[in-house]
Amino acid sequence: MFSKKPAPAYAVSNAAGSGRLASARAAALVAIQNPWVSAGGAGFLFILTLATLVAITSDPKAGAPSVRISLAQAAASGAAVPGWREALAPEASEAPLTTGVYDLSEGPILAAEASPIAGSAFITLPEGGDSTDAPGAALPASPIAGLTEPGPGGAPLPVIGAGGRTPAEAYARPFTPNGKPRVALVVGGLGLNAALTRKAIETLPPEITLSFAPYAEGLQGWIDLARANGHEVLLEAPMEPADYPSNDPGPMTLLAASAPPETVRKLEWLLSRATGYFGLTNYLGSRFVATPGAMTAFSGALKARGLAFIDDGAAAGKGAGPLRASANRVIDDDLSAEAINQQLAALEAAARTRGQALGSGFAYPVTVDQAAIWARGLSARGFQLAPASAMARR
Repeated sequence: MFSKKPAPAYAVSNAAGSGRLASARAAALVAIQNPWVSAGGAGFLFILTLATLVAITSDPKAGAPSVRISLAQAAASGAAVPGWREALAPEASEAPLTTGVYDLSEGPILAAEASPIAGSAFITLPEGGDSTDAPGAALPASPIAGLTEPGPGGAPLPVIGAGGRTPAEAYARPFTPNGKPRVALVVGGLGLNAALTRKAIETLPPEITLSFAPYAEGLQGWIDLARANGHEVLLEAPMEPADYPSNDPGPMTLLAASAPPETVRKLEWLLSRATGYFGLTNYLGSRFVATPGAMTAFSGALKARGLAFIDDGAAAGKGAGPLRASANRVIDDDLSAEAINQQLAALEAAARTRGQALGSGFAYPVTVDQAAIWARGLSARGFQLAPASAMARR
């Protein structure tokens, strides 16, 4: 057992001659001489000092990376997620949104309401975050002024703007080559499965191009969310396959035997489903793309509207006129992680030989997972991840 230390001789002497005040001083000195009391006091002083500093700075994450975003873009990025105003600030329902500090560590800001939003937000990114992974890297909200005209039923159709600016240029993700071999990937079939679509948008790097089915419910909201996360977007055109009609891509399928005006009519219906895409990609279509007359009508209509055509490889060398690119390989014909990894490695090998390569895949869960893992190590392996638009040529 620990024994109690005796009081120092000078403390006892002072207490005898100074009354109650001296006695209190002596007792305090005795307490200070106790090592347990001294250690506790030092700890309390440290905690009090730290709490005071935090209260003064009011920002314990001041050293974290941050980025300023437009609240208008944040508002446009969500499709149907109520309560986003309340998530931004406790007083948001009672005061207008202007500028504040909001934490994105728990996930992106989403919006559901269509009322105009102004101002900006200065956002603290998660630890290790980068501005290219945050809504601050958002592409411009669509529609961009001057790039639409009324289409069927008044819905907007893409059009070449004043000065020759095309939707393909305006809606593509900006890209600056760094001299490394370029690799691009399109992940399609999005918009039909909400959970998988959101996962692809939020987990794949923004350089990966996303394509959406024209029949998706809330299509415009999905495209807005994808662009708010930095992804450029393609719209899928259902085209007649060799085994049609037993294999039917859906309503408004572009048929190989249709007269050009009918092809254009169906195409305009597809194009009017949403805005914000830089081009089209094929959904099926082995018979359609192999029919010269059908492809001539299709390509001419796209070129007239300033759109690109990025196909999955089925239409390689076909459809002259608009900006074009064809995938070098489909990465997920075999739905196993090992097979997908082999296809991605082959894509890298093609890029190393030719300077660039484009892959295509469908939004299967394993495809999204493997693509996200693969993309993280591309730079270290000597490649540059590029959007599909960077591969397009006339």
